[in-house]
Amino acid sequence: MDEKTASARFDDAAKNIGEISSRFNLPVDIKARVQEIRLRAGRPVMLSLPEGPVFITQSGTPAFIPRAGLLCAQRENIDEAFKLICDCSVHSHQREIRNGFVTLRGGHRAGICGTAVTEGDSVSNIRDISSINLRVARDIENAAEETARALVSGGSIEGSIIFGPPGCGKTTVLRDLARRLSTGTRMNRLYRVAVIDERGEIAATFQGLPQNDLGPSCDILDGYPKGEGIMQAIRCLSPDVVICDEIGGEEDEKAVELSLNAGVTIIASAHAGSFPELLSRPQTARLIESGAFKKAVRLSGRETPGTVAGVYSEECFKKAI
Repeated sequence: MDEKTASARFDDAAKNIGEISSRFNLPVDIKARVQEIRLRAGRPVMLSLPEGPVFITQSGTPAFIPRAGLLCAQRENIDEAFKLICDCSVHSHQREIRNGFVTLRGGHRAGICGTAVTEGDSVSNIRDISSINLRVARDIENAAEETARALVSGGSIEGSIIFGPPGCGKTTVLRDLARRLSTGTRMNRLYRVAVIDERGEIAATFQGLPQNDLGPSCDILDGYPKGEGIMQAIRCLSPDVVICDEIGGEEDEKAVELSLNAGVTIIASAHAGSFPELLSRPQTARLIESGAFKKAVRLSGRETPGTVAGVYSEECFKKAI
């Protein structure tokens, strides 16, 4: 994505937080690199860039260290942003709010933080919104170039788990990988792909329409819990490949085992800073032991999102487990 287009994506995201964004006076090169816009009640507005945080002065210019005279988000700014994010209909977004995020037109995603309203052991709502983390969506073509080369073996795509620390580009890589498989781009064939998009980050479906292009041969199960979505896809959609984000729950484990018996390839992501850390999680280790994943691909950090830092084969799994 070129700098001008990336900057325009920032502007498209920023309009969802209302009046406070009109005070931004940022150069194109800064806007093009912003990954998140963070509003915290009574605290300075902060932008997350690959190289670190950037604050905004009262005149709207960037400040690279915390200091006096910064632009702060007030309670009324948070309230306005929350209403705009919910399109002035909080009730219609209740399920998303309960899960802590709202997906917006254009694929942007707003994380919501506040006081939990609970029913039993589960969160039923969030009130007194205190901060908003607006993630700027950028659909980056060829983000999965390195990963795709690592996952193909003998002309076929292998079941794999893509892992790395937060902000390393896992979801961006999954998105581009889904598009490549669904269009056959630089692959040996075109695959039927099912994307289980529990949190709306891969396809960014808005009012039934995916905001990101995942290709012509891709079905999107939006909002489905991963385990249930995988089983639904296998039963009803006959996919060659199922792609999902942040796998690891007990239901996920059962669904992946079902996919093995159905001959479906699973490609998933997981949070882990290292290969030993990935294997230290019992459910992830069991998924690897099941044979569902033939490879694990580690992405490097936030500074170089999407870059492959290591590829681990089944032989590595056997030695480590």
